[in-house]
Amino acid sequence: MRVIVGIDESDESLYALEWATNNLFNGEPNLVTLVHVHPPSKRYGVSPSAIPAGPGVTAFPSTGVVDSERRAEEQISAAVLSRALEMCSNKVKAETLIVEGDPKDMLCEISEQMKVDLLIVGSRGLGRIKRAFLGSVSDYCAHHAKCPTLIVKPPTKDLS
Repeated sequence: MRVIVGIDESDESLYALEWATNNLFNGEPNLVTLVHVHPPSKRYGVSPSAIPAGPGVTAFPSTGVVDSERRAEEQISAAVLSRALEMCSNKVKAETLIVEGDPKDMLCEISEQMKVDLLIVGSRGLGRIKRAFLGSVSDYCAHHAKCPTLIVKPPTKDLS
């Protein structure tokens, strides 16, 4: 079985991975692809190649600024995926993939390109209003991915 798990900085995505490794794989040879999607490098809401600097003036940032932002994003991605890989050790064979773009679009696109059997994403448990304004990666994937999508909700916190 070929599986993709969407991984970000949230505890919910790591819980989804933990749930999958504990419940889906029974020692069979499986491959899990851990996908971390980071947003495109942007400054002031435009592409990094051109930054508005005033009326009628556009400044072009030095490549050092863009390179340092990209390095920082790569370090964050590496740290997130390193933690996820540790969770997979001795349970399932895992590979990592870092891509740039909108997470909901990229997870659907990659799962289709790789012809995976299952896409797994965590759920932050947004309410209807927040989900309407912020969007939901898991909701989008459930409706647009070409493969089955498993949304793993974290356990409810006992308030007693």
